[in-house]
Amino acid sequence: MMNNILGSKLVIWTTFLVALILQAIPWPGTMDILRPSWLVLVTCYWVMAAPHRVNVGTGLILGLLWDLLLGSTLGIHGMMMAIVTYLVAINFLVIRNMALWQQALVMALLSMLSISIEFFGEFVIQDVVFNPASLWVALINAILWPWLFLLLRRVRRIWRVR
Repeated sequence: MMNNILGSKLVIWTTFLVALILQAIPWPGTMDILRPSWLVLVTCYWVMAAPHRVNVGTGLILGLLWDLLLGSTLGIHGMMMAIVTYLVAINFLVIRNMALWQQALVMALLSMLSISIEFFGEFVIQDVVFNPASLWVALINAILWPWLFLLLRRVRRIWRVR
């Protein structure tokens, strides 16, 4: 029983590590605006699949790691991830029972929310200008969601994460 719990945590945190690496990989300057929010998508999946293991605290820690990794203002991504994780956690049963295309729309809305929170946090601290093209990420996240969902579900079933 104890090995299964440790194995489950190891699998979950390995997927978070992969998402952090994908988030940190540099993209060409013009394409950087289209970078998917890998960490947000992976966290949303695990909150829906294993809400007793991944929660708001996990989102906060991952967001702070994201801030440290990218060298951005400490706490912006942490706050954003905590809010998004909270919204998914309180609605995980509803979202989990939706069709995959409906879940993709929810992920697009959550992505727009996360972009808005990130902008607002940066705007309060620094004087930044909102780039409407950054909302394309929401569409890209919605397109990626079905494949990422199916991939992570397969990982969860193969490794018997409960």
